[in-house]
Amino acid sequence: MPITPTGGGLRLPRRGRVRSLALAAASAALTVPLLTVPSDAARTTAPRTGFELSGGARWTTRSEEASLLAALARRGDRVSVRRIGTTSQGRPLRLVRVGSSEPDALTVLLVCGQHGDEPAAREACLSTVRDLAHATDARTRAFLARTEVLVVPTANPDGLAAGTRGNGDGVDVNRDHLALRTAEARAVAAVLRDHEPDVIEDLHEYGATTPYYDKDLLVLWPRNPNTDERLHDEARDLALDRVRSAALDAGFGTGIYGVWTDPDTGRPVKRSAGDGQERILRNIAGLKHAVGLLVESRTDALSAAERADPALSHRRRVASQLVAIEALFRYTDERRASIAAATAHARAAGSGDLGPVLLGGADDEAPAPGRVLTDPPCGYRLTQEQFARVRDELALHAVTSRADGDGVYVPLRQPSRKLIPLLLDGRAAFHLTNGQPDTAC
Repeated sequence: MPITPTGGGLRLPRRGRVRSLALAAASAALTVPLLTVPSDAARTTAPRTGFELSGGARWTTRSEEASLLAALARRGDRVSVRRIGTTSQGRPLRLVRVGSSEPDALTVLLVCGQHGDEPAAREACLSTVRDLAHATDARTRAFLARTEVLVVPTANPDGLAAGTRGNGDGVDVNRDHLALRTAEARAVAAVLRDHEPDVIEDLHEYGATTPYYDKDLLVLWPRNPNTDERLHDEARDLALDRVRSAALDAGFGTGIYGVWTDPDTGRPVKRSAGDGQERILRNIAGLKHAVGLLVESRTDALSAAERADPALSHRRRVASQLVAIEALFRYTDERRASIAAATAHARAAGSGDLGPVLLGGADDEAPAPGRVLTDPPCGYRLTQEQFARVRDELALHAVTSRADGDGVYVPLRQPSRKLIPLLLDGRAAFHLTNGQPDTAC
């Protein structure tokens, strides 16, 4: 699976080359196609993004994105594009599907640009769907024949238009995947419910703090302690063994998101982010039975040349994101049996699991006292008024309920078992409503 730029740029160097040469090569490359070496015909006929056409001098405009996706949709059964929501300012939220729709196919979801001031992830996603749609080689076709690739290329179009982290209402979409108050988070939740992705990558960017937190690419897995152990281990291996290794091979420095390290010893100094909050997409991915991955490219210029010519920095940022996507695709293709077994086990466990549910903490941090449901209730009772307020959100989270006298009963024995207390227990930090625990099983 070679890494070869579509636009005739340079190959990314392998491990052992001088880092400055690696970054120069990455800056020269406009795209890094995945799994595929496009034919000459594909290079000629494939549409290009505004980012590529400008040599990285500017980001792809909204109208250019719409034209690109419309062109891809005309390719027939292999690609589809549909509207999955509308923002508060009237902009469309789109989902692109490339590849198989067979029941036994693995589903991979890329969610790009949740924060509007992090555009490199979006560019990587746009060129990814284009390269997959136009791929002609046998290996990529085989990958797509057994894999459904879903992409939300612009998960926060209002924020992108304004250049802001939040959406059009100033809300951080990546802190809304539990409450689902925003159109953007609701659209993503519907995709998770309807397609049940096996692997989810959430693509972001970050600002470095020299010298403790300044790697080219940071990764992280779901840290919520309720994540199924097998899924957690798959996700951690994906982040550390696959994505970090691929980034290092390509000449990029890598680290763990939120972890500051001593530049002399390489040892952790502190953790400033990357906890187990259930309202973050990375953690919701684990709670909804997927192998989750967070990737963050560094926005800061690395050199005087990048400061003088921002296009160099833009191309480096996009190239590092593309290396991570390719690593994720390789991992999915090579470990599909293990992934399928882990996700199926996690989905089935909720109906029979009687173990504890944790209302706080992370995979490396014990919850505070009183934040563990050692003997969880059988379910939660809601009044009709409570249910009316959260009915839509429960449905988007794939939580089932039934009428119960004058109210509604939400049983724990269902695939969403470990998510339900985070939604309905008054002791949970971000609960939607304070349900009445039922202990009379």
